[in-house]
Amino acid sequence: MHYVGIDLAWGERSPTGLAVLDAEGRLVVLARVQTDDDIAAALAAYDGPLVAAVDAPLVVTNPSGKRGAERALDRDFARFQAGTHSSNTAKPWFVPEPRGARLARRLGLEIHDPRAPRRAFEAHPHAATVALFGLERTLKYKAKPGRTLESQRAELLRLTTLLGTLRDADPPLLLGDAWRDHVATVAAAARKSELRRAEDPVDAVVCAYVAAYADRRPADVTTYADETGAAIVTPALPSPPES
Repeated sequence: MHYVGIDLAWGERSPTGLAVLDAEGRLVVLARVQTDDDIAAALAAYDGPLVAAVDAPLVVTNPSGKRGAERALDRDFARFQAGTHSSNTAKPWFVPEPRGARLARRLGLEIHDPRAPRRAFEAHPHAATVALFGLERTLKYKAKPGRTLESQRAELLRLTTLLGTLRDADPPLLLGDAWRDHVATVAAAARKSELRRAEDPVDAVVCAYVAAYADRRPADVTTYADETGAAIVTPALPSPPES
C-alpha cells in the first residue's frame, strides 16, 4: 500500500505538489510537477494498492454556488477560518469534468468506492491541520493582502514543525532527507514567489498523511458528502465535552 497526496492545481498551467508515503509512513516522493503527464510519470511505479487524497474537487455538477459537501464542511470548520472555495460548473475548469476526475481515471483510482484497492478522495489541508493539531485557526502561509513574507514564512515553518511531530503518531509520518532539504528551502525563501513554490509540496504531504490516516483509522475521520457523490474526507474534530 502507498499513500499519495496531490495538491492539485485546477488547471495544468499552475504547479501541483506531490507526495507519496509507503506503508510504514516513510516519505518516498516529494515533488512539484505541472501536467497530468508529469503526475502519471511520477506515480507510474506505484501500480499496486494505493489511496490518494486530492486537494481539488473530484465531482462537480452544481451550476452555481458551493457543493453540498463544501457547505457541510464549512458548518464545522468555518469558525476556524478553514472554509472551502466554491466549486461549480459556471467555472470553466470544471467543464466537462474536473481535472481531478480525469486524473483519477487515468491513474485507475476509484472515486466512489471507499473499499476499492486503488481509490481517491478529496481532502482539505486547512481543515486537516486544524483537526490534527488542535489549531484555533488555520495557519496563514498562503499569499493574501496584508501578509508579509516574514509572517507567511513563519507560518509555513510552523506547519513543517507540526508535521515533524507526527513521527510517533498513529499512523506515523516519517520524514527524511528530502523533507529536511525542502524545509531549508522554506527557511531561506527571500521572496513570496519562492514561498509559493515551496508550499505546494508541503500541502501534498498533509494530503498524503490524510490518505494514510483515513485508511488506517477510518473511525476517526469525517466524510462530508452530498447527493451528487462529492465527498471531502478529513480527520474528525474532537467531540465537544458533555455538559
